[in-house]
Amino acid sequence: MPTEAELDRLYVVLVRARNPNNIGAAARAMHDFGLRHLRVVNDFPVPLESARSAIDASDVLADSAAFPTLADAVADCTLVVGTTAVGERDLQHELLVLSDAAPRICAELRRGNDCSSGAGRVALLFGSEKTGLSNDELSHCNWLLTVPMRQYAEVRHPSMNLGQAVAVCLYELVRDRPRPQSSARNPEGPSANGPQAAADCAPPNPATAADLERLTELLSEVLEKTGYIRRHPANGGPAQLRRLLRRMALDAENTSVWMGILRQILWKVGGA
Repeated sequence: MPTEAELDRLYVVLVRARNPNNIGAAARAMHDFGLRHLRVVNDFPVPLESARSAIDASDVLADSAAFPTLADAVADCTLVVGTTAVGERDLQHELLVLSDAAPRICAELRRGNDCSSGAGRVALLFGSEKTGLSNDELSHCNWLLTVPMRQYAEVRHPSMNLGQAVAVCLYELVRDRPRPQSSARNPEGPSANGPQAAADCAPPNPATAADLERLTELLSEVLEKTGYIRRHPANGGPAQLRRLLRRMALDAENTSVWMGILRQILWKVGGA
C-alpha cells in the first residue's frame, strides 16, 4: 500500500466532466481512499457546490483546482496515465489492464521519496462521461490503462460511470501488495519481464509533462520552418509529436539537451 506521502503525489484529473454529481462521486472516492488532489479541466466553470454525491468529500472539492487546458493540468507530473474503455479505438499507446498498471504507478510514486530525483508526481486522467478522452487528450499520456469488463453481444461496448471508474482504479492502487525489494537487497535486479520491470527501467530523473510539451512545441516549430510538415502533414501534428516524444522516454537532462539542439536549428534556419 502506498504511504501517505506517496499518495500525496497522485493527482486525479477529470477532463471535460460536466455532471457535478459525477465529479462529486469521484471526489468521494478520493476521500475514501486517502487522496486529496483533484484537478478539473473544462471549457466552463462547473458548479461543484451542487455536487450532492460528494458526501464527506467537501474538503476535496474545496481544494480542487480548475485548469483551462490539459497541458496545464499535468505540467508538473512525471507520469501521465490515461484511462480508456478502448471500444473501437485504434490506440497508439501501450495499454495495460488495471492490475498490471497499478504496480507501475506505485513505482513512480515511490521514486518521489528521493526528493533529489524530481520524479514521483503522477496524473491519472479520466475523460468525459459520454466520450472518454479524445485522441488529442490521450497524446498527453505516457501510456494507458483499462478496467477489464465482460463483453456482451449485440450491445455497445461497456464502460463505467465516472465515479465508479475512479473508485475502482483507486482501490487497486491503494490495496495491500508486497512492496518490491530495493536493488541493494536484490542484487540480481528486477525481472526482465512484466510491468514492474518496465517501471524499474524508467529514467531516474524523468522529464515533466511541461518539459515534454515545450519540446513538442520546439520540434513542431522546427518541422514547420524546415518544410517537413508541408511535405508530411500526417506526421507533424501535435498529437503525433507528443506520442513520438513520450515513446523516447527522455529524462530531464536529455530533454534539455534536445531543446538546445532544436533552438540551434531554429536559429540557423532563421538566419539562413
